[in-house]
Amino acid sequence: MIDDIKKRALHRTAILEGQLRGLARMIESEDYCMDIIGQSRAIQKALASLDKLLLENHLRTHVADMFEQGGQATERAVAEVLKVYDVGNR
Repeated sequence: MIDDIKKRALHRTAILEGQLRGLARMIESEDYCMDIIGQSRAIQKALASLDKLLLENHLRTHVADMFEQGGQATERAVAEVLKVYDVGNR
């Protein structure tokens, strides 16, 4: 994993842990539903941001190598990304 991306991804997971603990406390204390939903949406956005970092790392490392190999490796790389984003199943 690229060092900078790894550092940023770990930082985001630490933030997510705190957000999830906060969400659980909100549910436990029966906070206002719209506030809980707002926190849940913030977590979803943070997860999407983490996904973007991980995808960037994958493209810059594994996919780049697979494209250099060509042939079946290239096809496998494309299929992996499409599968993750459920694009190939439509």
